[in-house]
Amino acid sequence: MSGFNRMTIVAAVDVIADFHSHSDMAVLEVQWDLNQYGISSTSKSARVADWSRIATTLNPEVMTEAGEVHLERALVDAAIRAPEHSRQKPEWKKLVAGLRFDGFELIEIEVPTGRTGLFGDPATETRYELRRMLPEDVPEIDFREAASEVERLLDELSLPVAKGHLRQALSAFQRGEWSSANGELRNFYENYLNEIADALGYSGKDDSRLRRDYLGAGVEPPFLLDEYNEWNENNQKPQYVQGLMSRMHPHGGHPGLSEEEDATFRLQVSLITARLFLRRFKQRKTV
Repeated sequence: MSGFNRMTIVAAVDVIADFHSHSDMAVLEVQWDLNQYGISSTSKSARVADWSRIATTLNPEVMTEAGEVHLERALVDAAIRAPEHSRQKPEWKKLVAGLRFDGFELIEIEVPTGRTGLFGDPATETRYELRRMLPEDVPEIDFREAASEVERLLDELSLPVAKGHLRQALSAFQRGEWSSANGELRNFYENYLNEIADALGYSGKDDSRLRRDYLGAGVEPPFLLDEYNEWNENNQKPQYVQGLMSRMHPHGGHPGLSEEEDATFRLQVSLITARLFLRRFKQRKTV
């Protein structure tokens, strides 16, 4: 699987085009030997489309200051050097959101410029460095893979409403609309649990909490497992499912926690949780 999703790559090219002239982009095309793949120089938008196409379909190795890397990585590395004015635009927000979905975050670092400051001290500048949010070799933490499997399971299990909420959440997240993404993730989480309860025989009031109680104690064998602290009839005991529901419905922001950090966490935990429960539901249906 590619290291970056298509939205990340296209956003990276958009960011590069914002602070590079046609001539600058032509120089990069020569450095990266992209002309062999067919490049249109009629407009920046045409160049953006061509670079994105080459990166997403061919992803050749190109020469950079760091040595030979795949084109998609070269594009991201070039984009995160964007000046301040480019980092205020929607394309930058899309890039950051895409990188987080790919499991990366941008860390600010101070690097020497080789020049001397006003008082003779070495001058530095702030740059961004790409870092993985989680270890690369830990299984089943690729969130793009999780999203893909969750969508496939939603189709297999005939849960179109939940899939609609997930798609809306992913779309809002990719646009950097964190509050909208959070709201759709709450709807997604609540809806697929409700639909699982209904499919397993729930026939009581139209109440999500009662449906979760049904999944823990009303169906045999229980769908939500007491021994894993997923659900418990004693509301004073820690319960994962209700705890996550509460975490998805906080009141106000938390000091020191950025909106995008919070939205990223909610997306990640929502996808991993959904994959677990949808796999379990699929297994229950096939028994």
